Amino acid sequence: MRRVARLIFIVFTVLRFGLDEVALSAFRQPWVRMLVRLVTFGRRLDEPRGVRLRRAFERLGPIFVKFGQVLSTRRDLLPLDLADELAKLQDRVPPFPPAVARALVERAFGRGIDDIFSHFETEPVASASIAQVHFATLKDGREVAVKVLRPGMLEVIDDDLTLLHTLARWVERLSADGKRLRPREVVAEFDVYLHDELDLVREASNAAQLRRNMDGLELLLVPEMIWDYCTSSVIVMERMYGVPISQVERLREAGVDFKKLARDGVTIFFTQVFRDGFFHADMHPGNIQVSLASETFGRYIALDFGIIGTLTETDKEYLAYNFLAFFRRDYKRVAELHVESGWVPADTRIDALEGAIRAVCEPHFDRPLKDLSLGQVLMRLFQASRRFNVEIQPQLVLLQKTLLNIEGLGRQLDPELDLWTTAKPFLERWMNEQIGWRGLLDRLQHEAPHYAQIIPELPRLVHAALKPRPEPAPSPVMLALLAEQRRTNRLLQAVLWALGGFVVGMVVTRILLQTSGA
Repeated sequence: MRRVARLIFIVFTVLRFGLDEVALSAFRQPWVRMLVRLVTFGRRLDEPRGVRLRRAFERLGPIFVKFGQVLSTRRDLLPLDLADELAKLQDRVPPFPPAVARALVERAFGRGIDDIFSHFETEPVASASIAQVHFATLKDGREVAVKVLRPGMLEVIDDDLTLLHTLARWVERLSADGKRLRPREVVAEFDVYLHDELDLVREASNAAQLRRNMDGLELLLVPEMIWDYCTSSVIVMERMYGVPISQVERLREAGVDFKKLARDGVTIFFTQVFRDGFFHADMHPGNIQVSLASETFGRYIALDFGIIGTLTETDKEYLAYNFLAFFRRDYKRVAELHVESGWVPADTRIDALEGAIRAVCEPHFDRPLKDLSLGQVLMRLFQASRRFNVEIQPQLVLLQKTLLNIEGLGRQLDPELDLWTTAKPFLERWMNEQIGWRGLLDRLQHEAPHYAQIIPELPRLVHAALKPRPEPAPSPVMLALLAEQRRTNRLLQAVLWALGGFVVGMVVTRILLQTSGA
């Protein structure tokens, strides 16, 4: 009943804010316009459509808010009025009351606010779909940010995910593309990630790992976690000072090099994906800032580590080979990789798949980012792949989402950025490190502790291998088999001797007869 009630609430919200009118108004056919008039009859939809869409997503909860956050980065696909309103979902979701936030913090730590902080700002500095952030100062003088999980999130997310699982099952049954898209596995992936995001200790662990990975790159700053004050519902971290990347004019006035910033963003993304296999998968503008401090001027600041993507070595190698083949316009190799990885049936014609990929990708090369939409390329690849039964890989859904976010940020910072030209040298260098002498040395170094245990044992192992070993005593069954084999051998020998004697006797008899006849 709770799920049915949630579904009714979603339908009611769609009708209340006129989202049906927003969707249908994109069509220009006369009969669709007539349908819009019919479905909106008797309803007052005075607010702009972007405001209605944003308020509906806020009303529907965290899953819809996150969907709106992704859409807000795609200004090439959405009208500007919708994109501007959805951008407010990145860090301006209506907060819960300050008294509730204080109570949650005190409950998490089992102490009063004043016993932990010398100062705690009751008004949140940022409010998102899952949690909100308050600035504070610890008793030892350290300035920190306190992230507090929204109350009641688990029940809402579970209800929405149940509806998504049901919808995914129906899509697989009713849609011709259902099995190929694997919607149930995709929803299951998001189920895991959303529940992980509700555990703030996991988020703190993600931040610590990303901070270690990025140490030395000098392109990205990650806040340090204060582990003494980290629980599943409240975490305390180092306060970061930066300007949101969406405030372009302020960054330009400060003298930030936007071209370098765009290139650094691509470098950070490909480093996290191909070097570490551990990447920030929620890189919308609300989670990215730029430092203006003199010692770290122009560096990115990453926030909100609830959603982190991971890739296996096999995934990384497959993606790297695909990217390099794309950049070299080797579409035949791309088609072969799809077959080798099992993404398409083994009997797929390579030349046909190669032609389809070439038709999609070739028109987009050698264009600046302002003229290239990765979203449109992915959409066309999706359409072209239907006839080849290409299966969507759920483990790469987050990577695809992050890549779209990177494109949105790059388009905002430097419309002239050529994504392909910027990424190609990095991937080629990475591949050389993987399969060249440096890669061999790195792997030997990685296996050195294992070799250190084996090498001292080698003389003993070689001696044991070369030492003659006594034959084991035969079992009674084996003795019986050997005795039977010996009897069989004697019988065969007697038969052979008899046949031999018979043949010899016949030959001697014939010779004697011929002699006597002569």
